Amino acid sequence: MTNPLLSATDLPSFAAIQPEHVEPALDQVLADNRAELERLLAANAVYSWDNLIYPLEALDDRLNKVWSPISHLQAVCDSENLRAAYKACLPKLSAYHSELGQHAGLYHAYRQIADGPEYTQLDSAQRKVIDDALRDFRLSGIALPPEQQSRYQQIQQELAQLNAKFSENVLDATQAWTKHLTDATQLAGLPDSALALARQAAQKKGLDGWLLTLELPSYLPVLNYADDRALRRELYDAYCTRASEQGPHAGQWDNGPVIERILALRHELARLLDFRDYAEYSLATKMADSPDQVLAFLNDLAGRAKPQAQQELNQLQEFAHNQFGQDDLQAWDIGYYTEKLRLHRYQLSQEELRPYFPITRVLPGLFGVAERLFGITVRPVDGIETWHPDVQAYEIIDAAGMLRGRFYLDLYARSHKRGGAWMDGCLARRRLGDAIRRPAAYLVCNFTPPVGDAPALLTHSEVVTMFHEFGHGLHHLLTTINYLPVAGIHGVEWDAVELPSQFLENWCWSREALELLSGHYQTGEPLPDELYQRMLAAKHFQAGIFLARQLEFALFDLRLHHDYDPASGGRVLEILNAVRQQVAVIFPPDYNRFPNAFTHIFSGGYAAGYYSYKWAEVLSADAFSAFEENGIFDAATGTRFKESILEVGGSRHAMTNFIKFRGREPQIGPLLRLSGITA
Repeated sequence: MTNPLLSATDLPSFAAIQPEHVEPALDQVLADNRAELERLLAANAVYSWDNLIYPLEALDDRLNKVWSPISHLQAVCDSENLRAAYKACLPKLSAYHSELGQHAGLYHAYRQIADGPEYTQLDSAQRKVIDDALRDFRLSGIALPPEQQSRYQQIQQELAQLNAKFSENVLDATQAWTKHLTDATQLAGLPDSALALARQAAQKKGLDGWLLTLELPSYLPVLNYADDRALRRELYDAYCTRASEQGPHAGQWDNGPVIERILALRHELARLLDFRDYAEYSLATKMADSPDQVLAFLNDLAGRAKPQAQQELNQLQEFAHNQFGQDDLQAWDIGYYTEKLRLHRYQLSQEELRPYFPITRVLPGLFGVAERLFGITVRPVDGIETWHPDVQAYEIIDAAGMLRGRFYLDLYARSHKRGGAWMDGCLARRRLGDAIRRPAAYLVCNFTPPVGDAPALLTHSEVVTMFHEFGHGLHHLLTTINYLPVAGIHGVEWDAVELPSQFLENWCWSREALELLSGHYQTGEPLPDELYQRMLAAKHFQAGIFLARQLEFALFDLRLHHDYDPASGGRVLEILNAVRQQVAVIFPPDYNRFPNAFTHIFSGGYAAGYYSYKWAEVLSADAFSAFEENGIFDAATGTRFKESILEVGGSRHAMTNFIKFRGREPQIGPLLRLSGITA
């Protein structure tokens, strides 16, 4: 049997990959890599970049070419057999990485290069590859005695399984719940786009009427627009109790015990490596110096946000009372009356904007913005195999006509696809002999799909999401660094990785940019200026509430890992409630189990790092202020951003990159101004 995961082609053959290919492919590449590593170490007594580090990069690349499509398909085309194959591989992958991190011979070879005469002759990016590797050896337990090294490996393997289990539970719990309706009166208030989607979902199941789900394109319109308060509560209850011991599927996919075990293992891992707690361990690879520094940053923002958030909530409560006689605002009412207040105050709703943001205008507009900023051209590529008919492949060409990278774009929500939006690397840029292998990326969203013959119509917030993920993509694809460990997003401090994505979001509010990416889907009419002015007026609507919510997530995450005590367990709800008392103004019901679906920190890469969104937003807001000073499409400023940040990837420290672009360290003022925080 020819295994498509082991083919020599750069891009995956998605249609040919079957679950039965997964484990044999990984087994083979891990065995080959182990054998080649030992051969490399035995072949030399004096190690160098050329006889060790460059060949090791090829081993990493080969493993990534096998594992990247597997983990990607598990996220976008989940099935029972693929899930089983994926889970069977996780302990093997974890064991391999732990072996490398604790390989004494490999460590001493790196140490020899770092201490030898060649090190000073290497370029700065090569030196950072070596420095990062030595740091990672320490974080992998290279200095531990054998018994503790073994325990480290056991912890990492179990954590890999638990992270996957957490994500599976959320997906299964989300997809298990549906609500079939045949009485149109129950759907009163829902916009036409949401009704059409619900009808299409019902038709796909062979049902009459409408089918509601907990996927966001279905869930959010109900919470924000449905007049039926009981329906709003029913969906809210199902959504906020997913993967928990509460709600309509109580106990069926409960992540409560998973969370407790993850927290215990993370703390044990950190203590093994002589860190006080997992937060300190997490920050070893980030810009921030200590948990106390991060807490001071978050607490400062919380002090600014909470008074404004409380004022905004008071205004919402007063409005609901005066206009609707509603004196008991519950969690399932907030979105509904928020939209009513937005409409009352600004005569604006997200639904009114949808017709002006058809995907057929947004996508070329997004590419046009990038072209004007960075001198690149984005064009579709035919003949590249994808995993679903909705997926399109694109390539990026620079001003000199050179290919810089390729990416897949998977825009729409569907069953068996993980929720949310993300960018992930498919291939990293690297040198192959005399040639350069160009990078590739996956860009994934979960937007409302097209209904009938009309193109997909996006809300403005979905447009912002698309710009965000494309910013991540540019960070990975525009790199000019040829060493895989620091090319693109590799090697970038985690709390700086959101800088390009949040930076690009700002163009979604620029009139000049909106002329490129908006136009009525039926008439082509540009976004009317009067509507644009209402958009701007509403931009900072409930900015305090939004910031307080983000700070709630960030403080909860950091404290969960910084305050962990093995004798007391996770104290998950206790810590969450304490954080809410500090910063929140909206308090959900006691049965809310938000942590049980907090995939960012329990199955993503944001454990003790969710603060990164706000930390990086300081950088992105300050970076954008340079364009406000010089012109929103100023070519020189765009080139400087591309060369200082996007092209260098992880080859320099993020603060060095920022100072190179801005001429100074970041300031918090632009963040407060762009976020609408006046305190």
